[in-house]
Amino acid sequence: MTDDVGVITGDLTVATSALPGGKARVDVQYTGAEEWYTLTGSPVPVPEGGLADLHGRVLARVREGGAAEVPR
Repeated sequence: MTDDVGVITGDLTVATSALPGGKARVDVQYTGAEEWYTLTGSPVPVPEGGLADLHGRVLARVREGGAAEVPR
């Protein structure tokens, strides 16, 4: 689920990036496309496990489908 265009499906690329203040932004795009969309729930605080942990949790949610949002 994205804030920009709603649900997107298919071959996606997910990017998780650090922001100031201990937060992270999660964006998705159709693989190979130029446009990026904000995953619903982003930005979020970076969890204790760090950015890599958050990214792994996001990937798991996206792979599950069902209008996935950023885990809290």
